[in-house]
Amino acid sequence: MKTVHVKDAIGMILGHDMTEIIPGERKGVAFRKGHIIKEEDIPKLLNIGKENVYVMEFSEDDVHEDEAAIRMAKAAAGPGIEITGPKEGKATLVAEYRGLLKVDVDALLDMNSTDEIMFASLGGNIVVEKGEAVAGTRVIPLVVKDWQVKKAERICGGPSPVIQVKPFRKLKAGVVTTGNEVYYGRIKDKFGPVVRGKFEELDCSVIKQIFSKDDPQMIAESIRELIDSGADIITVTGGMSVDPDDVTPLGIKMAGADILSYGAPTLPGAMFLLSYIGEIPVLGLPGCVMYSKRTIMDLLLPRIVAGERVERRDIVKLGQGGYCRNCVDCRYPNCGFGKS
Repeated sequence: MKTVHVKDAIGMILGHDMTEIIPGERKGVAFRKGHIIKEEDIPKLLNIGKENVYVMEFSEDDVHEDEAAIRMAKAAAGPGIEITGPKEGKATLVAEYRGLLKVDVDALLDMNSTDEIMFASLGGNIVVEKGEAVAGTRVIPLVVKDWQVKKAERICGGPSPVIQVKPFRKLKAGVVTTGNEVYYGRIKDKFGPVVRGKFEELDCSVIKQIFSKDDPQMIAESIRELIDSGADIITVTGGMSVDPDDVTPLGIKMAGADILSYGAPTLPGAMFLLSYIGEIPVLGLPGCVMYSKRTIMDLLLPRIVAGERVERRDIVKLGQGGYCRNCVDCRYPNCGFGKS
């Protein structure tokens, strides 16, 4: 460090904290170490009795923490992300709108494997709200070398953004509710309102609900009717277990669906079925969706509504984090369910 008169210190980096004392009012830090001195700071520095200050000397290939944070944040940010800061050396990435948060975990790992670089985010594939902070980045020391920041920027230059928010589409959903007990009016349908609520959470609408007997042909015809009615996504509720009357998977297959996965490494949700008829997702929902607060449906539906085609591998990867704790006061998504 070297001593410089405050009037000559504009643009230089303060080498230590500056304390301001106002008798009877406060004593605290007026300027922190690492602050880049600006012209408007000069009167205040003089007022607290600082005509000379210690400033840090650095070479041309040194990058201040504020600049480094902004550069890394800009490199990592994709659609749906705005940047705030830097504040105390940290840049924050904020969701511009409600949607599905996507995180390139491999790029994140590479960035955090670079010396003196850190980048932290929320878990991916969750619903985030407009204005919600989803990630933050900074360097560890006050100053780093330019090559370190450039390396982080190169890592962010992959085929997809490191951090992005995908907007939700307003899908039209169709629901097939199976079960002789509901079809014949022996019991009241409790599945439909729950499924309808799940879609409404994501600003989607249920355009039609059809009740079907435990008959695979009737289930198949109901699915085709919903497609003809303009449904973008179809859920078939009930009949997903192993009892003789549980024929929903067969009915989905008879409708012409390509079944990618029957069964999932999640609890609740082990008997979930994922299939497609062309580009239309057809989901077989087990009974747990009706009575459990959060299930596999909550993990996958936002991805589908955001325009992703969910594949079998996406379901297989849910095993780690796929066990719900069934907390008395559900905190989802602020918990480990669905996070890997």
